[in-house]
Amino acid sequence: MEYVYAALILNESGEEINEDNITAVLEAAGVDVEQSRVKALVAALEDVDIEDAIETAAAAPAAAGGAAGGAGGDDDDDDEEEEAEEAEAAEEEEEDEDDDAGGEGLGELFG
Repeated sequence: MEYVYAALILNESGEEINEDNITAVLEAAGVDVEQSRVKALVAALEDVDIEDAIETAAAAPAAAGGAAGGAGGDDDDDDEEEEAEEAEAAEEEEEDEDDDAGGEGLGELFG
């Protein structure tokens, strides 16, 4: 999961998502970096619009439960819900990545 979070941090800060930058973020966080996982993630994200993927992931649960949310929602609550949904989506992606053992299924997750 930390690999996906590193990519999200780089995306949010406007940095290029490449092997060196992901490795630097992970090492700064004290993670024992597996270069094969870094390479697989970078390859999987190569042609992916991360902002679009986040919006799509956030919209899916909102569409399913949005009617129960009420009309007077607070923007801060929406932001917190989005962050929680992003974290949940990232967890699912990490689980899928672990299941694939080589990151082969990551391309399907993002595009």
